[in-house]
Amino acid sequence: MAQDDVRAMADEVAALMAQRLGGARRGTQPDLATMLRRRGRALPRRQRRAAEVLARAQKAAATPKLSRQMDSTAAARAHAELIRYLRPLGSSARWQEGALNVAAAVMLGLLLVGAIAVWIMVRRGLV
Repeated sequence: MAQDDVRAMADEVAALMAQRLGGARRGTQPDLATMLRRRGRALPRRQRRAAEVLARAQKAAATPKLSRQMDSTAAARAHAELIRYLRPLGSSARWQEGALNVAAAVMLGLLLVGAIAVWIMVRRGLV
């Protein structure tokens, strides 16, 4: 696996971590090692280990001798696992989920108000 491939995979994961978990300063795109240091604890244990594998692969790919000895399948597997975890909840999905939660809260409130109104009408003998 080429040095550029590992760097591209690590940059993609770092960008997704910054987008989903925060931790990147405005206008900057930190590398994967920095994102792991800042927001690595926000990942579940399995994904944190995969991110560490990918960060080690990125560091090893920077050295030509080590990049030839590197296990590329482990880095590719770690990248796939991290992408599978970080990608599904994008900003539009989070917005949709928030809107659904607000709508559910409003409907629950209306249901309770209706139930109380029916209860009051029954107590007064209006129904």
